[in-house]
Amino acid sequence: MIEVRKLQLDKTKRALVISDIHANLKLFKDLLQKIEYMEEDYLFINGDLCEKGPNSLEVVEFVRGLCEQSDKVYVTKGNCDVVHRYVFNGSEGIIPYMNRQKNSILNEMLVKHRKTLEELMDLEELTHYYRHYFKDEIEWIESLPIAYETDEFIIIHAGIENKEDWIETTEEVALYTQEFYNQEHQTRKIVIVGHWPVVNYRANQVSSHNPVIDLDKKIIALDGGNQIKKDGQLNALIIENGTYTYTYVDELTSEMIVQKEYNDSTNRVGTVTYPNYDLQVIRAEDYFTLCENTNLGIKQWIKNEYLLLDNEARAKTDLSTSFLSVKQGEKVWVVDKECEGYILVKRGNGEVGWILKDCLGILG
Repeated sequence: MIEVRKLQLDKTKRALVISDIHANLKLFKDLLQKIEYMEEDYLFINGDLCEKGPNSLEVVEFVRGLCEQSDKVYVTKGNCDVVHRYVFNGSEGIIPYMNRQKNSILNEMLVKHRKTLEELMDLEELTHYYRHYFKDEIEWIESLPIAYETDEFIIIHAGIENKEDWIETTEEVALYTQEFYNQEHQTRKIVIVGHWPVVNYRANQVSSHNPVIDLDKKIIALDGGNQIKKDGQLNALIIENGTYTYTYVDELTSEMIVQKEYNDSTNRVGTVTYPNYDLQVIRAEDYFTLCENTNLGIKQWIKNEYLLLDNEARAKTDLSTSFLSVKQGEKVWVVDKECEGYILVKRGNGEVGWILKDCLGILG
């Protein structure tokens, strides 16, 4: 049985939910500023403070400070917050992970005292080092609950089990379960999760990292792919007066103004996303190739520069296969301008897709 802390909230105050900060302190601060966070708000941080971004230790320190400043800040564990357990449990795979994932709290902890992994390759030595120098940080992380429950919603990092008493969910499911939105649950409350990037649910929808808010299904999924996807974002769910809205920040900085309106008539929408990269070519055109996604059985238009054609066809990486309409004077943010004929952009509403370069006054 997981640790669940129950709360009674004052419904006249805002509740703000952010998940999957992934060690990006600047983006987190930008988001708090954008939502005009105040200490009288309820602030929920739903796991994965750490890993993938450059500031794991700083994010932990900053969030601990928020908790000290206000008794209305509530933090849950995420799977990326407990990577130290792999060291303490003697899991040999953690060494290759640390070598591969340079942006890890485990590596930051080594750098803090001028140590290297080569000096402490033995897991017992690493365990002693982390327990000695970072006892407070690790104990604080381990003190965090798995979930919070209010009268209206449950906040948990990855998901709950589909059983009558959801509190019997295992910690493995709570922290690591995949594709929770595609599953069912039996609680009458809204379950708010992060962990699984929401763009993964949009293989045949307009590509975006905006939260999935499904009040009929009683699931809200927040993970905007921050630090994982090139065009990902850090989302904030805003609960106020019984309504659920959201906003986001991202790291895209190249802004452009649409010079010529374009109305897409192809109705091509979708996203190639993990782990569905295998394709079968149907028809090649000058700029895009129509393919069938092998795993999903759906048709997707792949930009030619993102298509690998060796023995079998495969997408190079996650990729929008959506085509957008844009209005003259609209501001967009550039994701990829290096391809022929079309440019990949993100609109202010979070939609990510292809428009003609001519719309932005770019030749080629």
